[in-house]
Amino acid sequence: MSILEWVIGGLLLLGALFVLLGSVALLKLPDFYTRLHGPTKATTLGLGSLVLASLLYFNLHEQTLSLQQLLIALFLFISAPVTAHMLIKVALHHRLKACDNTQGQDQIPKD
Repeated sequence: MSILEWVIGGLLLLGALFVLLGSVALLKLPDFYTRLHGPTKATTLGLGSLVLASLLYFNLHEQTLSLQQLLIALFLFISAPVTAHMLIKVALHHRLKACDNTQGQDQIPKD
């Protein structure tokens, strides 16, 4: 096995670990604000690692530069934070209650 295959395998494992951690955070965290933070950070890194592994694998075997994976990664890294921001703005607009130990309680509007 070449070093590049080890790197691809490492990126696949790292990506799968981050996606798993993001999914567990979605299930285990107490309120919407903290639940949104885990998946947007961890899953973005996990999917980025998986797309990078895919990019390296197919470029290694086909000997061509595949721009589709680069476009997927670019769209992922742009759209995930924007989507999280929009969801937080809607939650603030609807005055969604946060749990008592959530940081930034002073920024959430009260009724």
